[in-house]
Amino acid sequence: MENRIRVLIADGLAKEGIAILQQNSKIELLAFEAIDRLELKEKLSQIDILIVRSRTQVDKDLLETARHLKLVLRAGIGLDNVDVPAATDVGIVVMNAPTGNIVTTAEHTLAMIFAVSRHIPQADATLRSGKWEKKRFQGNELRGKTLALLGLGNIGRTVAVKALGLGMRVIAHDPYVNSEAAAKQKIHLVGMEELLAEADYLSVHVPLLKTTHHLINRTVLRKMKKGSYLINCARGGIVDETALLEVLAEKHLAGAALDVFETEPIPANSPLLQCQDLVLTPHLGASTEEAQVQVSLEVADQIALYVEQGVLKNAINVPNVPLEQLNIIKPYVQLCEKLGSFATQVGPQNVKKIRVHFEGEISGHNKELLTLSVLKGFLAPILFTTVNFVNARKLLKERGIRVEESFEEECTDYNSRVELTLLGDTPFSCTGTLFGKEGPRIIGIDHFNIDAIPTGHLLYTKNIDEPGVIGSMGTLLGAHGVNIARMHLGRDPKKSEAIALINIDSEPSASALEALRNTKGMLSVKAIKI
Repeated sequence: MENRIRVLIADGLAKEGIAILQQNSKIELLAFEAIDRLELKEKLSQIDILIVRSRTQVDKDLLETARHLKLVLRAGIGLDNVDVPAATDVGIVVMNAPTGNIVTTAEHTLAMIFAVSRHIPQADATLRSGKWEKKRFQGNELRGKTLALLGLGNIGRTVAVKALGLGMRVIAHDPYVNSEAAAKQKIHLVGMEELLAEADYLSVHVPLLKTTHHLINRTVLRKMKKGSYLINCARGGIVDETALLEVLAEKHLAGAALDVFETEPIPANSPLLQCQDLVLTPHLGASTEEAQVQVSLEVADQIALYVEQGVLKNAINVPNVPLEQLNIIKPYVQLCEKLGSFATQVGPQNVKKIRVHFEGEISGHNKELLTLSVLKGFLAPILFTTVNFVNARKLLKERGIRVEESFEEECTDYNSRVELTLLGDTPFSCTGTLFGKEGPRIIGIDHFNIDAIPTGHLLYTKNIDEPGVIGSMGTLLGAHGVNIARMHLGRDPKKSEAIALINIDSEPSASALEALRNTKGMLSVKAIKI
């Protein structure tokens, strides 16, 4: 059959999913257990869909060879081995399969907690060497102990349910989970300091991002309760392994369990392998027969939907709609996402309600997709878990945040207009529009009128409207090596206040931000990335 869609599996997949793909007459399948990178680059020039797990690095270099590639599907939830921005830049859709590994990874977390509590690997090793050291390996019960979860996404909540069944007390830290929603699951939300101080077991459930690299460092580890345990079944690099070994050597922690590492496979000379207070497993979190089958079936279902209907399920960088609709609505989607991203980075904490109002031509398009675009933009900068058009509403509901939508066909001053209001510790609103249907603009922030381009690195400042403040800002940023690309100003003469939204070429340093905040007349400074 001509014009079949060519699908390549780079890192293996359970036979159940492969069988479904092979039976589809519209698909030509190439399946490898572990294809060499050079061979993959050669074959990729003729491939439409690439399916990977965690081994293959889908980076800019690889994507540049993929002339026909339309879709990359990660068979699992984590996307740290896929360069999503690079794929987006060349028009390649990225999807993941987020549900198949949840239970398996949660169960492995519990298995690691049991292993460190009862010294199971060490006891097994010494028994096999001919020793009977019953007293040496006396352990601890889990009942009544405090399990602290860093991150309360799908896996974290599943761990919590199982731990509660063991009689453990569960606390968690996730700044964007509503305390009332967590309380319904018998989980007590606390600040980071309290989490560390109360944890008998600290379990990590965040992705590896720039902001989470070495999140668990010397300072954090030494704030943990003496005699407590650290568990990481999330991603390598979140825990500073050198710092962990130091704290274990000091006997501040009783032990730790790691399923993931900064370098995988772990080097044979790694000092981690010599530490007797560590339980180590080779990234087994998702390695059960059931999970592999479930992920393969999930992948096969997503591919079938794409091939048969053009529907993108669990897409990360584009909406889950038929592709022919995408070009028409794409500018509106970008406007809504950027507005949501801006609002969450500038607006209040402890948001209880989101109101979004659409006016003009935009209100005649897919209403659900428009709202989801705002919500995705709102959630993406503040959550540890992946946010897409499928899970955005669910994630908000779990955090106890309500959503109100309204649409109006008429728009007085613009072709289209979107107003987003956050109701939290204080109310906040921002308004956006399209210039020529291609250029998203922010035209209002609270009671200020402005005309700003929401893209890249930005600084949002609020100051007393008096001579010298803007000049001082420019001089100070220049002194700290920050180049200003654009500066957009808004004034409120009645309140003698002014705002600025400044496009800058690079991320500002902490010292630059601190100096800005100390500038005479400055009321607030926030660094934003859109």
